[in-house]
Amino acid sequence: MTAAHTGKNLKAELADFKRRRIREEASHLFFRHGYEGTTIDAIADQLQVTKPFIYSYYGNKGEILYDIARVGISRSQEALEACLAAPGTNWDRLKSVVDQVTRIVVENQEYIVVYQREEKNLDAHQARSIRKQRALFDRQLARVLVSGQHSGEFQLDDPRLTANTIGGMMSWVALWYQPHGHWAKAEIITHVIRGVERLVAYRGSAVGTTADTTHNRKSPTKAKGATA
Repeated sequence: MTAAHTGKNLKAELADFKRRRIREEASHLFFRHGYEGTTIDAIADQLQVTKPFIYSYYGNKGEILYDIARVGISRSQEALEACLAAPGTNWDRLKSVVDQVTRIVVENQEYIVVYQREEKNLDAHQARSIRKQRALFDRQLARVLVSGQHSGEFQLDDPRLTANTIGGMMSWVALWYQPHGHWAKAEIITHVIRGVERLVAYRGSAVGTTADTTHNRKSPTKAKGATA
């Protein structure tokens, strides 16, 4: 690798780092004060930089909101594709998707809540772009449900509607999760997985794929730190 190529990589990494820091601080402020209640001045003050510094990476406040809004769906899409490429039964893949995406929702709670609250402030093109990504996520998830339906692992009426419901179950966690609240992250993830298991009427033991141990599990409130 040449020195020039290394320098270009370092420059790009620094730019990505600075954009991420702007995005993080803006997300904190949007989460606490709302999009309309936060100014570029406030973001700059929080970072102890000037307004021109912010504008050198984002053209306006709306671009920052769009970058924040993309985080949850982009990371969820990456996790979905990795889980679908892994070996295993349809239930193995579905359970892995729910585990990984719910984890992303919890770990990126502010970004997701800001998107859910402030979607109305995105311009039409940005909003359509994110909805398109979400629709792709739902379609890919629905394909797993159809495959599981054909194999006899799942019993459901409408795979696409069920995929939308599962997506809603996972994203809904962002609205009420509390980092130091009553339920640990692992408990919540386990609880969502069990809810999805019931929703798709998982029948692994009936078709000889994976043993169904639902009846031997403890409730999530008593299984501290358990994972499915």
